[in-house]
Amino acid sequence: MAKHGLTVSATDRRSYDPRMARTPEQLWDPIAKTQLAARGVTAGTGFGKAEGLRISGKIFAMLVGDELVVKLPKERVDELVDADVAKRFDAGKGRAMKEWASIAPSGSRRWRGLVDEARAFVGGR
Repeated sequence: MAKHGLTVSATDRRSYDPRMARTPEQLWDPIAKTQLAARGVTAGTGFGKAEGLRISGKIFAMLVGDELVVKLPKERVDELVDADVAKRFDAGKGRAMKEWASIAPSGSRRWRGLVDEARAFVGGR
Protein backbone atom coordinates (compact mmCIF):
# COMPACT_ATOMS: atom_id res chain seq x y z
CA MET A 1 0.00 0.00 0.00
CA ALA A 2 1.42 3.39 -0.94
CA LYS A 3 0.87 6.46 1.16
CA HIS A 4 2.58 9.75 0.42
CA GLY A 5 4.90 7.96 -1.98
CA LEU A 6 5.93 5.29 0.55
CA THR A 7 5.18 1.60 0.25
CA VAL A 8 3.85 -0.01 3.42
CA SER A 9 3.64 -3.79 3.63
CA ALA A 10 0.89 -5.72 5.43
CA THR A 11 3.46 -6.64 8.09
CA ASP A 12 4.29 -2.96 8.65
CA ARG A 13 0.59 -2.10 9.03
CA ARG A 14 0.06 -4.83 11.64
CA SER A 15 3.05 -3.80 13.74
CA TYR A 16 2.43 -0.05 13.49
CA ASP A 17 1.23 1.43 16.76
CA PRO A 18 -0.17 4.96 16.21
CA ARG A 19 0.23 5.77 19.91
CA MET A 20 3.99 5.58 19.50
CA ALA A 21 4.01 8.30 16.84
CA ARG A 22 1.87 10.81 18.72
CA THR A 23 3.29 14.01 20.13
CA PRO A 24 2.27 15.28 23.58
CA GLU A 25 0.11 17.89 21.82
CA GLN A 26 -1.65 15.15 19.84
CA LEU A 27 -2.32 13.30 23.10
CA TRP A 28 -3.50 16.46 24.88
CA ASP A 29 -5.79 17.90 22.17
CA PRO A 30 -8.58 15.26 22.27
CA ILE A 31 -8.51 15.26 26.08
CA ALA A 32 -8.83 19.05 26.15
CA LYS A 33 -11.61 18.98 23.56
CA THR A 34 -13.61 16.49 25.64
CA GLN A 35 -13.07 18.51 28.82
CA LEU A 36 -14.12 21.75 27.15
CA ALA A 37 -17.52 20.18 26.45
CA ALA A 38 -18.13 19.88 30.22
CA ARG A 39 -20.03 22.60 32.06
CA GLY A 40 -17.78 25.23 33.61
CA VAL A 41 -14.58 24.16 31.83
CA THR A 42 -12.67 26.79 29.89
CA ALA A 43 -9.34 26.94 28.10
CA GLY A 44 -6.61 29.23 29.25
CA THR A 45 -3.07 29.24 30.43
CA GLY A 46 -1.74 27.31 33.34
CA PHE A 47 1.37 28.57 35.07
CA GLY A 48 3.11 30.93 32.68
CA LYS A 49 2.22 30.25 29.07
CA ALA A 50 1.35 26.55 29.44
CA GLU A 51 -1.86 25.51 27.65
CA GLY A 52 -4.34 24.63 30.37
CA LEU A 53 -7.87 23.83 31.44
CA ARG A 54 -9.85 25.62 34.13
CA ILE A 55 -13.07 24.93 35.96
CA SER A 56 -14.83 27.88 37.53
CA GLY A 57 -11.69 29.88 36.78
CA LYS A 58 -9.34 27.49 38.62
CA ILE A 59 -6.63 25.62 36.75
CA PHE A 60 -6.85 21.82 37.01
CA ALA A 61 -4.75 20.48 34.11
CA MET A 62 -2.13 21.76 31.70
CA LEU A 63 0.45 20.64 29.22
CA VAL A 64 3.88 21.85 30.35
CA GLY A 65 6.55 21.03 27.84
CA ASP A 66 5.93 17.39 27.00
CA GLU A 67 4.22 16.49 30.28
CA LEU A 68 0.68 16.54 31.59
CA VAL A 69 0.41 18.42 34.88
CA VAL A 70 -2.71 17.94 37.04
CA LYS A 71 -3.93 19.19 40.41
CA LEU A 72 -4.94 16.34 42.71
CA PRO A 73 -5.20 15.74 46.45
CA LYS A 74 -1.75 15.48 48.07
CA GLU A 75 -2.43 11.85 49.02
CA ARG A 76 -3.20 10.96 45.39
CA VAL A 77 -0.04 12.72 44.19
CA ASP A 78 1.93 10.75 46.81
CA GLU A 79 0.42 7.48 45.46
CA LEU A 80 1.33 8.35 41.87
CA VAL A 81 4.87 9.36 42.82
CA ASP A 82 5.37 6.22 44.95
CA ALA A 83 4.18 4.08 42.00
CA ASP A 84 6.64 5.86 39.64
CA VAL A 85 3.72 7.07 37.51
CA ALA A 86 4.34 10.76 38.19
CA LYS A 87 6.70 13.21 39.78
CA ARG A 88 5.84 16.25 41.85
CA PHE A 89 5.54 19.36 39.71
CA ASP A 90 7.93 22.25 40.24
CA ALA A 91 6.77 25.50 38.62
CA GLY A 92 10.37 26.66 38.34
CA LYS A 93 10.67 28.03 41.86
CA GLY A 94 12.89 25.23 43.12
CA ARG A 95 10.18 23.65 45.26
CA ALA A 96 7.87 20.76 44.38
CA MET A 97 4.17 21.52 44.74
CA LYS A 98 2.27 19.09 47.01
CA GLU A 99 -0.98 18.96 45.03
CA TRP A 100 0.46 18.95 41.50
CA ALA A 101 1.64 15.88 39.59
CA SER A 102 3.58 15.79 36.33
CA ILE A 103 3.11 12.75 34.09
CA ALA A 104 5.45 12.03 31.17
CA PRO A 105 4.16 10.99 27.72
CA SER A 106 5.25 7.42 28.55
CA GLY A 107 2.33 7.40 31.01
CA SER A 108 -0.12 8.90 28.51
CA ARG A 109 -2.56 5.99 28.78
CA ARG A 110 -3.41 7.44 32.22
CA TRP A 111 -3.72 11.06 31.10
CA ARG A 112 -7.46 11.11 30.38
CA GLY A 113 -8.39 9.53 33.72
CA LEU A 114 -6.08 11.81 35.68
CA VAL A 115 -7.51 14.90 33.98
CA ASP A 116 -11.00 13.67 34.94
CA GLU A 117 -9.82 13.22 38.54
CA ALA A 118 -8.29 16.69 38.57
CA ARG A 119 -11.48 18.33 37.25
CA ALA A 120 -13.54 16.55 39.93
CA PHE A 121 -11.06 17.55 42.64
CA VAL A 122 -10.77 21.22 41.69
CA GLY A 123 -14.42 21.56 40.68
CA GLY A 124 -15.60 20.12 43.97
CA ARG A 125 -13.68 22.56 46.15
